[in-house]
Amino acid sequence: MIQVLLLLVAAFALGSEPSGIPEGELIRPQDSSERSMKKAVKIEMVKDGATLEEKFRLLKELGFDGVELPSPNSWTVDEVVAASKASGLPVHGVVCSEHWASPLNHPDPAVRAKCVEAIREAIRDAKAYGATSVLVVPAVVRKSMSYDEAWDLSRAELLKVIPDAEAAGIDIAFENVWNNFLLSPREAAEYVDSFESPRVGWYLDVGNLVAYGWPEQWIRILGPRVMKVDVKEYSRGKLDKEGRWAGFDVGLLEGDCDWPAVMKALDEIGYEGWMTAEIGGGDRAWLVDVAARMDRINDAGIDVEDDAEN
Repeated sequence: MIQVLLLLVAAFALGSEPSGIPEGELIRPQDSSERSMKKAVKIEMVKDGATLEEKFRLLKELGFDGVELPSPNSWTVDEVVAASKASGLPVHGVVCSEHWASPLNHPDPAVRAKCVEAIREAIRDAKAYGATSVLVVPAVVRKSMSYDEAWDLSRAELLKVIPDAEAAGIDIAFENVWNNFLLSPREAAEYVDSFESPRVGWYLDVGNLVAYGWPEQWIRILGPRVMKVDVKEYSRGKLDKEGRWAGFDVGLLEGDCDWPAVMKALDEIGYEGWMTAEIGGGDRAWLVDVAARMDRINDAGIDVEDDAEN
């Protein structure tokens, strides 16, 4: 009951329920003892395997539930579909690769149009692969591209592609990255809700948040807007001593992310979806280690809760 009240308070604080989400589905807490995340990696992490099918088979063998691919990529749609079918490993999502080079808030309309078409291509790829989402960085704020213009320009461009996503049955999920935009969870929620589409939500990157916030707070405020989760670690100690980017140079469970708190927050919002590692790649042995660490993250906090109940 306490979890439900906390989420209701967060919802009223934002002013309204999330657009496009039925009232009965707003809060779906789950029992952490039954937690079972869908474990995946970005394909770039898989260094072993001469072909895409071999990479997929390796991931399946090691206990991964799925994989995420960039768009565009070097494989044909037929190659991806064949590799997925032969290995039994689904492609759960696609990452649009154009949003940094051609931001949706660029002052040049031709540059923005290039990104719009790239998102449309990613939606087509996702549909063909049997995936469910396209990861998008909505805007990039720089000295030459202001915050307010980023909001307005990116919304205008995204409104052009949302009908494509809705027609294809593909979600568009905005990721929190170091793009100087949507720097608070309340603002992120407002941005998502402004599109008034159930196909628009959030791709929560845990590690990216640790440098300037607490992921569990974002999770509770975003609530059912969280469509997918990226798993990576971050060290505030390395940030202080070696600089911002050095913070990522730490293994899963070896940094400052409070995984028990993160997983508890995900339980509270009823999240049962994909959690995808986005860290450095390696060979089979490396992936075995990644899988084991992700399993520990999945179980984070469960033993403590069970002991408290007993």
